[in-house]
Amino acid sequence: VQLQASGGGVVQAGGSLRLSCAASGRAYSSFAKGWFRQAPGKAREFVALYDWRGDRRYYGDSVKGRFTLSRDNAKNTLYLQLDSLKPEDTAVYYCAIKIAGGSVSDDSLYRFWGQGTLVTRLQ
Repeated sequence: VQLQASGGGVVQAGGSLRLSCAASGRAYSSFAKGWFRQAPGKAREFVALYDWRGDRRYYGDSVKGRFTLSRDNAKNTLYLQLDSLKPEDTAVYYCAIKIAGGSVSDDSLYRFWGQGTLVTRLQ
């Protein structure tokens, strides 16, 4: 399976973006998929996870109330709506599949990382 992240861009204050994570094939389609981000010089940070087996969504503390997960089963695509973007949201955003139990924020539990899409919120 391969994941393709897209939708990044440059936004001004108050701007929004919608990221997409399209999966090729149906393997691991029932597994939870999540988003991480990595800013220059910083560690990779958990952003959000959609576990559709129980229709549960998890968000990192820094994005709660501003970012929203959704999905399109027919397109095998996960979306992340980014609203009220802040300069500190600037990063490369990656999607991946969570293949094992454990903490949603533990990136060692994820595989099949996409190539990433850059989000830049101008100062």
